[in-house]
Amino acid sequence: MRAQFVLSEISVGLRRNLTMTFAVIVSVALSLALFGGSLLMSDQVTTMKGFWYDKINVSIFLCNKSEAESDPTCAKGAVTDDQKKQIVADLKKMSVVETVSHESQDEAYKHYKQQFGDSPLASSLTPDQMQESYRIKLKDPEKYKVIDSAFSGRDGVQSVQDQKGILDNLFGLLNLLNRAALGVMALMLIIALMLIVNTVRVSAFSRRRETGIMRLVGASGFYIQAPFIMEAAVAGLIGGFLACVFLIVGRYFTVDHGMELSSKLSLINFVGWDAVLTKLPLILAASVLMPALAGFFALRKYLKV
Repeated sequence: MRAQFVLSEISVGLRRNLTMTFAVIVSVALSLALFGGSLLMSDQVTTMKGFWYDKINVSIFLCNKSEAESDPTCAKGAVTDDQKKQIVADLKKMSVVETVSHESQDEAYKHYKQQFGDSPLASSLTPDQMQESYRIKLKDPEKYKVIDSAFSGRDGVQSVQDQKGILDNLFGLLNLLNRAALGVMALMLIIALMLIVNTVRVSAFSRRRETGIMRLVGASGFYIQAPFIMEAAVAGLIGGFLACVFLIVGRYFTVDHGMELSSKLSLINFVGWDAVLTKLPLILAASVLMPALAGFFALRKYLKV
């Protein structure tokens, strides 16, 4: 009987404040969808870092005859065989180095032609103008500075370049976008909480006579407050389900179908459906707890019977 009464009060409350209930549902849905999207963006950045950092190299470019004539770094002349042997020996002694591969001038010229064969500059280049280099794969990509400090400025070395710096700019942009999404989510969350508090206050005010009678006949405070808290929780749960639908539909139509980013951007390792599905229970839990707690604290202050 008590459960039936609580459920009937929830139904009455939701219908009585239909416009505000709808606003609560929409704001909760949008804020939690942004919350879930931000979590997925964070997972995407982490996945991309693991995917790309595992493939990047540190490159040690060696001086050639052309560089010796034009680059002050190579003022002592082109790299010698002894200098190359010493560089390889020193690299193999370093614990941070996983593998070392050599790219000759002919190989560098071939790779350049493959990538930039249509460039007007390609026709004027010759193999002897290309730079020899060593490509070093590190056990930890964060240890680039160890290589840089050991070989920059050494005789025969023109420069030490880290591909990680290029990727860091990309990841910095993605993290910035993620923080912007979190900021919008926080704003929507505040709006949702304000709507929940106002909805509970209006509902409590409209039923102040009923709650007063319940108090007079000995009903407990929790029993009186339960319908209002449940109303907020139900509205939030509906918004949570909508947020889950937004995430699933968004992932489906942007990555797998519709925009088909997974096939168009094959270089990006997108997070899988398992990452999406693991976020759904968290969103649903937040959609219930957030409105229920907001309703509870709003009633403590504004429900006077």
